[in-house]
Amino acid sequence: MQTHAQATRALQRRLGPAVDTSDAGRAAASYDSSKLAFKPAAVITPRRRADIGTVLDLANRYRVPVTVRGRGTTLMGSAAPVRGGWVLDMLRLNKIRLDAEAGLIHAQAGARTAAIQRAAEAAGWFYPPDPSSKEHCTIGGNIACNAGGMHGGKYGVTRDFVVALKGYLASGEFVEWGTATRKFAAGFNLRDLWIGSEGMLGIVTDAVLRLIPQPAARWTLLTSFADELAAFRAARALFAAKLQPAICEFLDRHSVQCAESAMATTIFPGQPGKPVILLEFAGSAAEVREGKKAALTWARAHALGHRAARTRAEAEDLWAVRRKCSGAMFQMGDAKLNEDITVPLAAYEKFARFLDRLRKSSRLPIPSFGHLGDGNIHVNIMYHRADADESRRAEKAVQALMEQVVALGGAISGEHGIGLAKTPFLRLQHSPAQIKAMRAVKHALDPHGILNPGKMFEVFEVWKHAKIDVQLPWDHK
Repeated sequence: MQTHAQATRALQRRLGPAVDTSDAGRAAASYDSSKLAFKPAAVITPRRRADIGTVLDLANRYRVPVTVRGRGTTLMGSAAPVRGGWVLDMLRLNKIRLDAEAGLIHAQAGARTAAIQRAAEAAGWFYPPDPSSKEHCTIGGNIACNAGGMHGGKYGVTRDFVVALKGYLASGEFVEWGTATRKFAAGFNLRDLWIGSEGMLGIVTDAVLRLIPQPAARWTLLTSFADELAAFRAARALFAAKLQPAICEFLDRHSVQCAESAMATTIFPGQPGKPVILLEFAGSAAEVREGKKAALTWARAHALGHRAARTRAEAEDLWAVRRKCSGAMFQMGDAKLNEDITVPLAAYEKFARFLDRLRKSSRLPIPSFGHLGDGNIHVNIMYHRADADESRRAEKAVQALMEQVVALGGAISGEHGIGLAKTPFLRLQHSPAQIKAMRAVKHALDPHGILNPGKMFEVFEVWKHAKIDVQLPWDHK
């Protein structure tokens, strides 16, 4: 569109070298971890916050689509510029400032999550949200998708630690939602509207994050079970006893088999390929002692076998099965649909039975693992991309999975968002009235629809769009 070209030239005059229109630069920003690629007209890397206001002012005036981007670790296509336009690359805005007295961190959107965690830990504080890509992903992306991680069951997700946000509306106007205080009740809570909005309601530039004291002690326990039903029943018994581990990770037998194959060892001698639950207790020394005592009693009553870590080095050995399982799944197929659904605690056993039926009906490997503390299970549908029949069966399996999750009272996404990949299922989760309300919010904050257009509400037929073959640093994690 000619007006878009005019807008890009005007932007180049305003921001100079911050605007990249080279083929290489545009290609690098054309995709995220979904591998769905759409080349933008330009990539803008702002060096100061005010540059974003300039970008959005021109984009709003000329109706240029704007897709904000961190490191592109999102699996759902949330950062893929499906309508072209401009990509706003936030990586240069990456400053971190610790307020050790208040237990707060001030971070720009491009700061890596792991860097924030290390800054907190150096001063005796703890930032719990820990997505598996934390060494790569940015806090801005975490906020956009309300990222979680293994600590979610005890501590919560990104939303639970965001105190305040700064950023820009689609019009280019600067706004602040909240202040660096623990309480704020002045007006509507638009801060939380931005969290999880996938860059569709505004652009986050800065966040104030709440920290908690660093746990004084940790203890790890790995347990095995006869089958998935036994593991899920044991997990429910754990929570019914009011035990609250910092981490409660589940791996089904297929995930364990993949990990054992990759490690060339059996996790529990004489018990190959058994589902496991990995627990970590954290807190004061007294809290951990009490948790250890209760967890060992629970394990003796419910588990087939258990291994307790006596040292942090032994704990790292126990964690190997969790770290290896995801990448090792590619021995079952060269393509993976990683569906991060959430199911209610009371539906765990029903869901386990459903997954067994789905494996049989689809004739596909479906290894699953996840965070039982908050019901967020990663269902991995494995297939061979070049096999048209397997691809069709995988597509049907995803549809059946989403229908069952909603029927059980669960959520089609726990921490990955909707993006492009889950647009076909949004109407399973939300009624027409609910979607109408969300669209009304979108129109109120972005009346010209320039922020991350084509996402969430418009059904994108993922299976009709070829994915590019590219290896990313965080793949297979």
